[in-house]
Formats: sequence, C-alpha cells, structure tokens
Amino acid sequence: MEKTLKRIHPVSDPEATYFLRVSWEKDLGTGFDLLLSDCQCAWTGTVSESDISREAADIEMDREKYVEELRKALIAGEESAGKYNFVIS
Repeated sequence: MEKTLKRIHPVSDPEATYFLRVSWEKDLGTGFDLLLSDCQCAWTGTVSESDISREAADIEMDREKYVEELRKALIAGEESAGKYNFVIS
C-alpha cells in the first residue's frame, strides 16, 4: 500500500493547518482512503472505484483525466502547490 501525507491550508480558514493522508493499493483510479486531521480531531473516508467513475461521469470528464487531476490535487508534491484549493466544511 502506498501513502502520502500532505500539509494543507484550506482557503476556508487559511490560518489553520490540516494534514491529509491518502493511501491506495494500485493507483488512485482503483479507489483510496483519506484521513484528514487538524491534530485535535481526525476524519476518515473511503473513495471507491465506482465513486470515481460516477464523479467523472457527473462532471462529464474523461475518467483517466479525472484520476490524473485527483493525483495532482491529493498526492502530487510542489509542482501542484497553489493550483488546487481546499475548503473544509
């Protein structure tokens, strides 16, 4: 299983710091698990392969392109910094 940990500062509260851990087996397209923490609380979730396919279809985006955008937003390093915003609600 592969994992990444990323520090994020959501646009909804730029002074706050959250940590986002993403873990997956083969690639993001087969589904992944998320853990979001502000160091006081933690929230977890699972995104399935069918969830990914459904979301890509809902926004009328090619599935492979959608998975690539997920990769950039969730696990890419400095090359995607500043290109994606996070809102915590």
